[in-house]
Amino acid sequence: MSEQAKFLDGSLFRHITVMSLTASVGLMAVFIVDFVDMIFISMLGKAELAAAIGYAGAILFFTSSFGIGMAIAAGALVSRALGAGDEELARSRATNTLIFGVIFGAIFAGMVWLNLETLASLMGAKGETLELAVSYLAIIIPTLPLLLMGMVGGAILRAHGDARRAMMATVWGGVVNAVLDPILIFGLDLELTGAALASVCARIAIAVFGVLPVIKYYGGFSRPSPKALLADLPPVALIAGPAILTQLATPIGQAYVTRSMAEFGEAAVAGMAIVGRMTPVAFGVLFALSGAVGPIIGQNFGARQFGRVRQAFNEALIFTAIVVVVISIILFILRGPVAALFEADGITKDIVFLFCGPLALAFFFNGVIFVANAAFNNLGHPFYSTWVNWGRHTIGTIPFVALGATTIGAEGVLIGQAAGGAIFAVIAIVLARRVLAKDSGDHDGSEPFARQARLHQLFHVRR
Repeated sequence: MSEQAKFLDGSLFRHITVMSLTASVGLMAVFIVDFVDMIFISMLGKAELAAAIGYAGAILFFTSSFGIGMAIAAGALVSRALGAGDEELARSRATNTLIFGVIFGAIFAGMVWLNLETLASLMGAKGETLELAVSYLAIIIPTLPLLLMGMVGGAILRAHGDARRAMMATVWGGVVNAVLDPILIFGLDLELTGAALASVCARIAIAVFGVLPVIKYYGGFSRPSPKALLADLPPVALIAGPAILTQLATPIGQAYVTRSMAEFGEAAVAGMAIVGRMTPVAFGVLFALSGAVGPIIGQNFGARQFGRVRQAFNEALIFTAIVVVVISIILFILRGPVAALFEADGITKDIVFLFCGPLALAFFFNGVIFVANAAFNNLGHPFYSTWVNWGRHTIGTIPFVALGATTIGAEGVLIGQAAGGAIFAVIAIVLARRVLAKDSGDHDGSEPFARQARLHQLFHVRR
């Protein structure tokens, strides 16, 4: 057994809690800065600036989805190798996933950068708002490879069970952004350009502090070679390809939601942008949960401890329910001060109050999908994640959002989105339990089927 495989014994609920809370601190350091960005932009008193942030945020999420997919692949492959006791393979997989991520991330960023105006227009941005969104994105998009380095580095650290150092990478990014934001936005009067430049500096910090701890504490990376890259391409592609497709579904679905909200004016888009910034701050623990529970499932799967794999899935769902109830109560109590903080009124205030009310409870269904996707990705069924996410953000979004917008108005856009998510959460949990029952063997924890044994060989064979 590898000394670096930390999740093979001890309380799984404790592992899930510690990993999720620690990882969420790092995530929220970045999300809080985005939240503060929105406060600063709102203080400028220009609705088109807040709306531009809303449109830009959807496209930035689209690009970061590529990084999330590569990070999922790195975490799954490294944690499995560690669980199987093969630290040399873990280093090799870490090296090659990072290289693939930077190369393909740069190509992807270039394609998006060349089509920024088209992408923003498709979401409903027009006139000055369109120009502002494009100028903001043109500065940030080229730094996607740096963000990818930090995300993959953090995933490798979490695969080793080192959530604290993975957290610190994004904390330092948040600190850099928080320090530079007021200086650039107000001090140098750069407004939206200042916010973009601060984000660029933050991504540089995330890359540095995501990769350095891997080198210093976990044996670093293997010497790259064409032979090793080619050998690792199939297992990386088997997870990263579907994972990237899975993640891309979210911003595409969100683009439709943004365009639907745009029909109700810039005040409605500004309200949705505020909610978009609040959501990851409020539910950062759940955004971190998928990345946190993945290594726990992966290590126990690599060690063939299938009973603990099933238990980790169940306890992650319990953890999700507890978090959603607690956060929803806090948001409801603070709904007035939150609206006042953004000087929200009219439809903008209505949307903020909706989020701080019943809509927050509906985030439980998002959490269920996060946990199910972590199980799919780490048990050799990444395409199940793809099917669930694309279904949730197409069939589970377009008709529900259209119906909500028609019958209720701007608030109905978000209500419809939540309703569709609930349906696909049920589908995800049913499918995940079937995967756990089939691929983890019988209920006594016996050997899995031959198909799973072949997957085990693919992911853990020594060179």
